[in-house]
Amino acid sequence: MTSNKMVIIDGNSLINRAYYALPLLSSKSGDYTNAVYGFVNMLYKIMDDYKPDYISVAFDRKAPTFRHVEYEEYKAGRKKMPSELAQQLPLLKEVLDALKIHRIELDGFEADDLIGTLVKYAEKKELEVFVVTGDKDALQLASDKTKILITKKGISSLEEYDDKGVMDKYEITPDQFIDLKGLMGDQSDNIPGVPGVGEKTAIKLLKEFGSVEGLIQHTEKISSAKLREKIEEFAQQAVFSKRLATIMVDVPVEISLDELRREEPDAEKLLALYKRLEFHSLMGRVVLNSKAETKKNDYADEKATVIINSWKDLKDKVKGIGEMCIRTFTDGGDIIQDDIVGVHMSCGGEHFYIKKEDMSIALQELKEVFENSEIKKIGHSLKRDRTAFKRYGITLNGMMFDSAIALYLIDPTRTTYEVQDISLEFLNKKIDSEEDVLGKGKNKHSFADLEEEKLIDFGRSWCETVMGVKDVLMEKLKESELDTLFRDVEMPLVEVLSDMEYNGFKVDKTILDQLGIELDEKIQHITQFIFSEAGETFNINSPKQLGEILFEKLELPAIKKTKTGFSTNIEVLEKLQKKHPIISMIIEYRHLVKLKSTYIDGLKAVINKETHKIHSSFNQTVTATGRISSTEPNLQNIPIKFELGREIRKVFIPSNEEYLLLDADYSQIELRVLAHISKDDNLIEAFHQDLDIHTSTASKVFGIPMEEVTSLQRSRAKAVNFGIVYGISDYGLSENLQITRKEAQKYIDEYFNRFTGVKRYMEEIVEEGKKLGYVTTLLKRRRYIPEINATNFNLRSFGERTAMNTPIQGSAADIIKLAMIKVDHELKSRKLKSRLILQVHDELIVEVHKDEVDEVKKIVKQEMENALDVDVPLKVDMNLGKSWYDTK
Repeated sequence: MTSNKMVIIDGNSLINRAYYALPLLSSKSGDYTNAVYGFVNMLYKIMDDYKPDYISVAFDRKAPTFRHVEYEEYKAGRKKMPSELAQQLPLLKEVLDALKIHRIELDGFEADDLIGTLVKYAEKKELEVFVVTGDKDALQLASDKTKILITKKGISSLEEYDDKGVMDKYEITPDQFIDLKGLMGDQSDNIPGVPGVGEKTAIKLLKEFGSVEGLIQHTEKISSAKLREKIEEFAQQAVFSKRLATIMVDVPVEISLDELRREEPDAEKLLALYKRLEFHSLMGRVVLNSKAETKKNDYADEKATVIINSWKDLKDKVKGIGEMCIRTFTDGGDIIQDDIVGVHMSCGGEHFYIKKEDMSIALQELKEVFENSEIKKIGHSLKRDRTAFKRYGITLNGMMFDSAIALYLIDPTRTTYEVQDISLEFLNKKIDSEEDVLGKGKNKHSFADLEEEKLIDFGRSWCETVMGVKDVLMEKLKESELDTLFRDVEMPLVEVLSDMEYNGFKVDKTILDQLGIELDEKIQHITQFIFSEAGETFNINSPKQLGEILFEKLELPAIKKTKTGFSTNIEVLEKLQKKHPIISMIIEYRHLVKLKSTYIDGLKAVINKETHKIHSSFNQTVTATGRISSTEPNLQNIPIKFELGREIRKVFIPSNEEYLLLDADYSQIELRVLAHISKDDNLIEAFHQDLDIHTSTASKVFGIPMEEVTSLQRSRAKAVNFGIVYGISDYGLSENLQITRKEAQKYIDEYFNRFTGVKRYMEEIVEEGKKLGYVTTLLKRRRYIPEINATNFNLRSFGERTAMNTPIQGSAADIIKLAMIKVDHELKSRKLKSRLILQVHDELIVEVHKDEVDEVKKIVKQEMENALDVDVPLKVDMNLGKSWYDTK
């Protein structure tokens, strides 16, 4: 057989599967993109795995086919294609055209018929054929030359069938697969078949009689009288159903092998499309032509990178120009204790590089340049560079432009802000990523392993990209009124976060070990209780074994089933909690096991051996709302609802006995922001009078004096207060409070009757979101919400809730960032020993020297409560302690 391969894709089937396999995505311009994105990713995977020489994608047309003409009820009742999917078909065809992939469609015929015709054509040309589809009808086309690839698990895997594979799975031939449809029908296509005949019966009959026609001719041999009557009664319907299910292989369409040949994509057109659709992760797949690759920006030139040996010349040059791009390379994954093995700098279009063996001398010689705030530093993820320098006693000042942060503000919902994506998107230039240079998995190297020439080339392309996009991104920031936020908040915050990472948070490993022992003992105790209630030992962590115990042995009602058995997720367990004492213990067991693995074992694994601290990474470019996130480990996620979770905070202590921890927490910051944004008189008055906001709300909602408000009424008012902030529905509130939806809606209605300013704000912000496609915070931070104009109710509702909440949550995030910058600046300007070490949502943790407690408390209170001028007072609660636990 020839080695030439042809792939034929069922376009409608694959895009349909992609649409339902992925969450609904959309670009800022409002184009829905999830189905196209899923399709293209699968297409790349198919081309990578099968390496076809020829390829075609077949589509259905809206026009009726010959089957509709013959049978009016054909596919009747099939659910209409969602408009969010229908809108993506033209986009997919644009992408296929840019990829230069042949596509075919014809009025009067289905994609199946075109696929069948292409298969027979390709077989005659002695090609090895692969048909990709989610429709098992295509199994009738399987042969020794043609394999049918059925999509499984959405679109993530394929199940392969040739003629032998069909026989092995169904015990019938591909030709008989048509007869199978004739007998059992097809509900999705509204093909009637023979009523009451299912797959097993149909296969049994075909194994005995060979075909529908053979069966009809020998009905007297059917042993079951009832089945015989059915076949005889619906014989013609079976023949007719078979005809409807038969894929045509001779559609009158001209086919040329040259047209089917796989070609190189139109790179420029494809890249423009991927930009428009915001397929940032796919841009790297575009291989640009030589013209695009050699396209230069203002900072690229042909001069070689200079390996520095004259520090004075470089210092004079940098001081004269006043700005420089910088990229440090370290020898491992621990930025706190790794050595710098290379530094690449760009200034005035020239490139300079410091070698590892010159590093100590060079850094000290250039320290005044790095620390000079008048010399503007430009980079990508500058926090990494600043933290790396700190180990050498150098403070990187004058950080003016970070391309990752700039792009994040411009587009806060994208998944990647890597420099190679920026290069492709804005410069049409393909450069290596860190993964390209270092590899991944077991083959991953450190920068110390790279040849010097490779490191220099990588640093050069990095700096050229950052310098090349600076003016473009700055202009985009100005256009969106984000330049002030970038300059006054996000860039100064880089310094604060870098210092927090470097300072770290001391951990008492003795207490951590003791907590681990206590948790182990509790887990063992609960395990024995569970085994006692079950009457046997089993693997509690196995959903299958747990399901058998609960729903078979103990005979508890099975609430939900999965493909692999009974569901034992938390929602199921909570509904069963009153049915048997074992359920509460299983919930507690899971909680304790998670605490142990995540917060005992997990924390032990990230304690720095040199500093005995945890140096979490604080990320500015992750959340769409503007909040800072924390990883490795996520210190913002230390549990606080349960006592055992709170106990974990005992392990976080000051660096030494000369320090205490000060926890400063904004009181109800989001409700205060809501009061300011909505201008609601009742909310503003309550905060100015320093009333308990939840008691005040309960008083107004229930129409009673504040002193008569019960704890239950206050609790329900609190749920309404915070629910309103997040655009909660009557259903959501009823679930939270375990009340009826009618009662929940009554609470919401009464709230809006009393807080009319809040209601007006909610209505106006949703309209603004629909009109502009985005909403903004008090500092103009944007969040694009294309979902807000979706026709799908659930999606549109999500968009509306996001529009209501983002200005509140995002403004609260902006305020805490301003507070961090101001507190940090004041502590440093006074040359105090105290330092900011952690930010968690609405609270700051300061490591306070015992001699500075009163002064630092005044600074923190002053700067946090005056971070931003709003219509209500910002209130901060502060507590001192010898551990994080003590401060709470």
